[in-house]
Order: sequence, then structure tokens, then C-alpha cells
Amino acid sequence: MQKNVARRMDGRMKKRIWRWLVSAVMLLSAAVFATLSIGATDEIQTIDDRMAIQTGNISQGSELFAGVDDDFLPVQTPLTREELENLKLYPGGMPFGVRFMTDGVTVVGFSDFEVNGKKINPALSAGVKRGDVILRVDGTPLESAADLTERIENGNGAAMTLLCRRGKKEMEIRIAPVYCAGENRYKTGIWVRDSGAGIGTVTFLMPESGAFAGLGHGICDADSGEPIPIRRGSVSDVTISSVVKGTAGDPGELKGYFNPGKVGSLLGNSSFGVWGVYSELPALSCEPMSVAPREEVQDGDATILCTLADNVTREYTVRLSAVNPTSDGAKCFTVTVTDPRLLSETGGIVQGMSGSPILQNGKLVGAVTHVLVNDPTTGYGIFLENMLAKMPVVKEG
Repeated sequence: MQKNVARRMDGRMKKRIWRWLVSAVMLLSAAVFATLSIGATDEIQTIDDRMAIQTGNISQGSELFAGVDDDFLPVQTPLTREELENLKLYPGGMPFGVRFMTDGVTVVGFSDFEVNGKKINPALSAGVKRGDVILRVDGTPLESAADLTERIENGNGAAMTLLCRRGKKEMEIRIAPVYCAGENRYKTGIWVRDSGAGIGTVTFLMPESGAFAGLGHGICDADSGEPIPIRRGSVSDVTISSVVKGTAGDPGELKGYFNPGKVGSLLGNSSFGVWGVYSELPALSCEPMSVAPREEVQDGDATILCTLADNVTREYTVRLSAVNPTSDGAKCFTVTVTDPRLLSETGGIVQGMSGSPILQNGKLVGAVTHVLVNDPTTGYGIFLENMLAKMPVVKEG
């Protein structure tokens, strides 16, 4: 199906970009494993790169981050200058929701239990740490948290080897579950999670293929800061129900809920954003635009596209400053909200606006990525060129 869709795109360059966006199917959402739980009302939280919020000011850098198809082999190859200049994308600005399963299960906590009158924790004693991602047990991949629980409880206390990812390293940890008479089962004393959900903002789309990208930062593990590998995920439309206005020291937030049904698939997660494919395209508010190379982005007036509680995507004025054309990170320039309407409704940049496209001089230049905790009127943005360069290119194998 992906090949058929790609063939419909006109031009050799577009075909390459499509393959480049739709590659590896690794789930979860970056490494701050923002496993965002869904409550009884199905209201969902925004996706943030870091769960812990630090306070400070701009000089201190304190901010809040507002499976592979057999036919493809993912590699990273940046766009050529000619391809970038010829590329046209549809700006986003609409919210999207994701539900995802992680590649492995993430250790989120520990719970001691009593054996023979003593409190023990086999996992801690074996060297397991919070934030470790358990990928395999005795060489067999883990499918879910329930899969791990079943293996522990049915192993009759036999020692097992866990293959864990800690940051960028993988290691084996030998652990022996211990029988807990009070619960009549074997335990290791760890809490794990295997899934997450949240909302963010679409940065751009390619209607010919349905490919899209959003957030401008990854969904990352709270301890390692590394993007969470995603095994599979779905995309849903979102209704924004309310806005929590941001104030100094208390970041605001877009609150919303998933609409029924699945409208696409989440395919990947990098430190510069997430990407996937829509099967049912959202309404587009703009015509396709050229992408500005980083050297064209200037200090001065610009606009962003975002969606608030009336669920209409609108354009709001901002000012860019401290533009660093050599930056290859996610904080390439400062974004200050100047639009009276946006300041009145949100106080500036709030969580959930990550990924809001930034427009300047008739071109798509980047996306909002952070908000300063002590000054919600100000945050950071990433060059769109950086987002594109980070995403996998896929070559037929």
C-alpha cells in the first residue's frame, strides 16, 4: 500500500521524500517516556519531552518541551539543497492524538515486599534502575507489561536474564524472582509500563501521501532523555476542550480528548519530532508552502498556526530573535508571542502547542518546541530543515 501511495506522487523528489517520511515502524514516543495516562473521561494530557519541569529564565535554559517494513531499510540521508528548495509542504497547526506501544517495557518504579519478615526487592538488588527499558527475557522479545508479569509468575522462581537498554547502552541483568506468600505469586519488585498517549500539534503534511510530522521534539524517557523507541501507534483526531492559561512558574496546557476512531498510524519518533501517515486527512487551513533554508530565517516578525478551544486553526503573530543559523538542535531561535488574542487566551505558549508551524516571509521556517516556565510568552523554535534532516530516509532493500 505504501508503495502504491508513493507512486501517485508526482516527481522523483516527492517520491523520495515520501519514502523518507514513511519508514521504520518503531513505537512509543521518544525517550522521556511521557506515558500519558488516559483518565475515566478519556481526557488526555499533552505530550512533553520531559516530565520534570524546571524553573528558571532564558539565560539558564529552563524550559518545558511545549517494526520495520520488510521492503524498506531505514537510513539517514539529509535532503540536498536542491530538494529542499523544491519541496512544498502544507502547514499544519491542528491537534493530533497518539496512542502507542513501546519497544519493550520501561521500569517506572520499585515496590518492596516482605519475605520471612524482611523487606526485599530482587530487581533493585540485581541492579535494575528506574528508566531501564527491558527488551527481552531469556532471549525472547517482550510484547507487553502483561507478558513480563506472566513470565515472572510462571517461572517458579527460576533466574532469568533481562536484556535492558539504559540510555544508549544495552546490558544483561540476571534476576531471580522471589515467592511472596502474602500474594501467592513470584515477584521481582518492579513497576513497568508499555504504552502511552497524548496530544500535540501537526507541523506539516503531504496530502498526496498522507505523511505528516509534528511536535518538533521527541517523546523522551524522563531519566535518560533519549527518544523512546516506538513499536506501533495510532493517530486520532482530537477535540480541544479547554485551555489552562500559562503564568510565570506555572505552564499552561491545552486539554482535550480523542475523537472516536483511528485516522492514521504513528511510524517514528526522533529527538526532532514524530512522524506518521494519515489514512483520513484533517482539514487543511493553508496552501502548500516552500521550506525556508535555515540561513533565510531572520530576527523579526513571523506567525504561528495553532488550534485552541474553539477548534479552529488560526494564525497568530510572534517575533523571532536570537536566530542561530548554525544550530543543529531543537532550540534554534527564540519565539515571543506578540498576538493580543493568543496572549489573552493562553498567556503565550502552552503545553500542547509543540509542533505549531512557524511562517515567515511566505515560507514554512520551523516549529515551536519549548516554553520558558517563568515566562510563558517566550519559548524556542526549531528550523524545519532540522526536523527534515533528522527523519529517516528509506531506501528500497
